[in-house]
Amino acid sequence: MFYHAYNGRVCIGDSEMDYISFGNGNRTLIMLPGLGDGLTTVRGMALIFSIMYRIYAKEFTVYVFSRKNHLQEGYSTREMAKDHAKAMTILGISKADVLGISQGGMIAQYLAIDYPDLVNKLILAVTSAKSNELIKKVVGVWIEMAMQGNYKNLMIDTAEKSYSERYLKKYRRIYPFIGKIGKPKSFKRFLIQAASCINHNAYTELNKIVCPTLVIGGDCDKIVGTTAAFAIAEKISLSELFIYNGLGHAAYEEANDFNERVFNFLMK
Repeated sequence: MFYHAYNGRVCIGDSEMDYISFGNGNRTLIMLPGLGDGLTTVRGMALIFSIMYRIYAKEFTVYVFSRKNHLQEGYSTREMAKDHAKAMTILGISKADVLGISQGGMIAQYLAIDYPDLVNKLILAVTSAKSNELIKKVVGVWIEMAMQGNYKNLMIDTAEKSYSERYLKKYRRIYPFIGKIGKPKSFKRFLIQAASCINHNAYTELNKIVCPTLVIGGDCDKIVGTTAAFAIAEKISLSELFIYNGLGHAAYEEANDFNERVFNFLMK
């Protein structure tokens, strides 16, 4: 009934990595979430994800990987990709389609660059190949809020930067209640992952990505900017580009056809 939803954990070095899986298809799809993973991992979210992304469940066995639970200072997006490759090996995944969203897209770039045999098709959504002044400014503010332990304002600013005005008109009603639940015990994971976004730069190596790639962006993205998707698509030879008009960084949530679009690309 719930697409074989499962909450799992694998050992990576001296740490552990939370993951969830669902679906029973013959193909494998790996999802890599964004920077929010620094505040809370996917542990316990298998049932919710299996419902949200049920469109994939019949054709794919889906894995959603968090970053390791304990991150070392200076942990880079390239090192994150290396650890995800290790997790794939441990779980017996020899090849998969990969969907990377935001920071997950940064990691997915290196997964396809450094481990091309592991990646069948690639989707890079609302992400960037390298840091830019907008990313540094926005993520820099989030780092300051996290260092102050200001979870409420961090969540509000993330929402304001991510969603369209139409969506925010409804979402702002819950702002007074944000921060009362869900605050992490520590912001260390978030701070390390945020720093990796600012230091990310795979741009000059994107030509090493040889698998079919779908690049998705939003023309109102207030986090990675409106040109990041174009820059990625120009550097990857087997790429397709789609831009959502009127949507920003949360296009993967707001666009009703996002999952259908990804699914159709994977099934071609």
